[in-house]
Amino acid sequence: MNATVFFQWIGTLPPILQALAVVIAFAVVVVVILLLVDIAPRKGALYTGIRLAMCLLIPLAVMWFFNSYYWAMGVAVAVGALFFFLDYRSRDGAGYLIQLVAFMAPALLLLLAGLILPSIQTVYASFWNSTGSDFVGFSNYLWIFTQSDGVTSVINTIVWVLLVPTLSTMIGLGYAVFIDRTRGEKIYKLLVFMPMAISFVGASIIWRFVYAYRGPEFEQIGLLNQILVWFGGEPQQFLLNNPWNNLALIVVLIWVQTGFAMVVLSASIKGVPAELLEAAELDGANAWERFKSVTIPSIRPALIVVLTTISIASLKVFDIVRTMTGGNYGTSVLANEMYTQFSKFEAGRSAALSVILFILVLPIVIYNARQIKKQREIR
Repeated sequence: MNATVFFQWIGTLPPILQALAVVIAFAVVVVVILLLVDIAPRKGALYTGIRLAMCLLIPLAVMWFFNSYYWAMGVAVAVGALFFFLDYRSRDGAGYLIQLVAFMAPALLLLLAGLILPSIQTVYASFWNSTGSDFVGFSNYLWIFTQSDGVTSVINTIVWVLLVPTLSTMIGLGYAVFIDRTRGEKIYKLLVFMPMAISFVGASIIWRFVYAYRGPEFEQIGLLNQILVWFGGEPQQFLLNNPWNNLALIVVLIWVQTGFAMVVLSASIKGVPAELLEAAELDGANAWERFKSVTIPSIRPALIVVLTTISIASLKVFDIVRTMTGGNYGTSVLANEMYTQFSKFEAGRSAALSVILFILVLPIVIYNARQIKKQREIR
């Protein structure tokens, strides 16, 4: 039984019983939370045992209900860390290492089963053929870099990674600078950030209507083509004409990620010491020179976080391409091609594509982690 089965069962009940069942389920969750809050800070072996049991039972319950390893892993890490911290405080620091291992063991086991082992299996599968019966070595990787579909997906992914983080960060920085301290700051920021609340599929559907094309003899329903017609131009097939269709898709991710960049950079800019700006102004620096020489160096850590985060999102982009073009017309990227090959029962090629995607993401993650560590050491 999982969440889907539970809600399907709820749907079969009469309306009054449905409401009653939902209230009971909510009450059970509240009681469990209150129980955990009550026992969490208490001292003693009994309560330590209860906390250890909860570190195992709660993730298992989450995995059973939601039928998801990823949810269970996340909950296991959070619960294990929380209860370890509480138990560590209640014991005044006794048995630090033993407690750490005991509380985090369920999370580590779930990470091993749901993440590490599947990653190893994927790497292993990338060296075998589609059926897994013959060892083919690096043939799947050679196919990616010698066939048009594989080469196109790699090149398009590189274009996404070069353009999306750069433009999103630049536009977001511009918004952060010019919107800050204006009269309608909150409203403007809300409008810019709003696309972040939309799923990639939802954003893709919105932009498909923007790019929609109909023949010149018909009335246009796409916003851009209608504007072209108003100015005497001919409607264009924005999603079919290569390479401009790739840029049309890239615009969607920029539209979504700009709000994230603006919020992070705006908060960082507000944290720049006023004394530095005032000192630069007294030295005769104009607004641009103060921005370039004082503000930008001060917000460098935030810029790195924004650039690396959006870069990872660009490398993994799938929903936008799949929803808007299906990867056709020369728009496929690595994540989409991985799905396409798997749907063609080419498991080896799909695994090789996923390994390449992982290799591309890994340096960005490592670089981001090192920069965060450096900032902590400076502080």
